[in-house]
Amino acid sequence: MGFNYTNGFHDAANAIATSVSTRALTPRVALGVAAVGNLVGSFFGAKVASTVGKGIIDPPTGTKGLGVVLAALVGAIVWNLITWYFGIPSSSSHALVGGLVGATFFAPHSQIFWKGIYEKVVVPMVVSPIVGLILGFIVMLAVMWLFRRGNPGILSRGFRHAQTLSATAMALGHGMQDAAKTMGIVVLALVTGGFHKGASIPVWVYFLTAGVMALGTYGGGWRIIRTLGRKVIDLDPPQGFAAEATASAVLYLAAWKGLPISTTHTITSSIMGVGSTKRVTAVRWNVAGNIVVAWVLTFPAAAAVAAVAYFVIRPLFN
Repeated sequence: MGFNYTNGFHDAANAIATSVSTRALTPRVALGVAAVGNLVGSFFGAKVASTVGKGIIDPPTGTKGLGVVLAALVGAIVWNLITWYFGIPSSSSHALVGGLVGATFFAPHSQIFWKGIYEKVVVPMVVSPIVGLILGFIVMLAVMWLFRRGNPGILSRGFRHAQTLSATAMALGHGMQDAAKTMGIVVLALVTGGFHKGASIPVWVYFLTAGVMALGTYGGGWRIIRTLGRKVIDLDPPQGFAAEATASAVLYLAAWKGLPISTTHTITSSIMGVGSTKRVTAVRWNVAGNIVVAWVLTFPAAAAVAAVAYFVIRPLFN
């Protein structure tokens, strides 16, 4: 739940940064929308939870396995806090997967499913930002063409209202992805410790996970909100709507397929794609470059921290 809370305030920007930056929603209203969306969306993320819970690692059983899970979460939490402190919108999802791999790598009687990681994590990690970038560009071109004769003032007000819907859709997608990943970890811990059998998700896990993430989301993540909503590009309401609509569509498709993709990567690349329709130089590529570097570092950095944490806490779980 500690990781879950950091995920909520770390990734709140995914759902609300564009709405706040375009003044479509006030910050507190936007955070409320994001919190409720995360709560509802979690109930539609069972496939993603299953992938995380049983498709990435097979830890040892008993207390030793619980030590592996704890070390993995420590790795993810530390990386979330580091990137939050510097205002970098990195992926909590990939920090979690990296933590699982790092903690399991040195654990005896355990297994890492490298094929599953490649097919369900690495490939989607690469493909989803590309899809977001291209689709965001196309969607924004379509919006510009459809409303090319409209009154700018009226259109701006209309798209501000539309962003309420797109921000809600984005929050639902975040719940389907990120809340579901935490549910998968909870089930993994329950099964490893002998408290649960099978891959089914107990009802109380849905409410606990979604509730804590909602609290974390409402707590806010203003450093990352400023980066994503203002430093990458100055968005107007039509651009904000196009970016959120694009990202949420990609998230829904991935959740339907049970693929744990990064909401951060998806919305950030969608914003870049939308901004490129104005002109390529409208995107602050130096800021975007720093974000991409953080993306690349997330998996190995979280894995390294988790590996160190495992060696520290392993004596406590023998």
